[in-house]
Amino acid sequence: MFALIAAAAPAAAPPGWVQWLPIVGMIAIFWFLIIRPQMKRAKEHAAKIEGLKKGDQVVTAGGLVGKVVKIDEHYAELELAKGMRVKAVKSTIGDIVPPTSATPAND
Repeated sequence: MFALIAAAAPAAAPPGWVQWLPIVGMIAIFWFLIIRPQMKRAKEHAAKIEGLKKGDQVVTAGGLVGKVVKIDEHYAELELAKGMRVKAVKSTIGDIVPPTSATPAND
């Protein structure tokens, strides 16, 4: 009879911190898989933009390819073609293109 009473008694509830383990685990996963790599890419992009100098060939976020003619604190003046200059916000410059020695196929 004592065994039936002991078996029918409810089990002790787990400690309160155990309920937070899945949430902490998800935050850790998001941090290491999403947030941290994005911060690393942003740092690399900022370093690339800071190293921008006159004469570099760049690609803007809009897909325009041009040569840097003039740089100031927030803007870069790009020459897209002979005599065609545009002013671009430095943060919209996507990448610096390495110089190529080959001539274009359509020239």
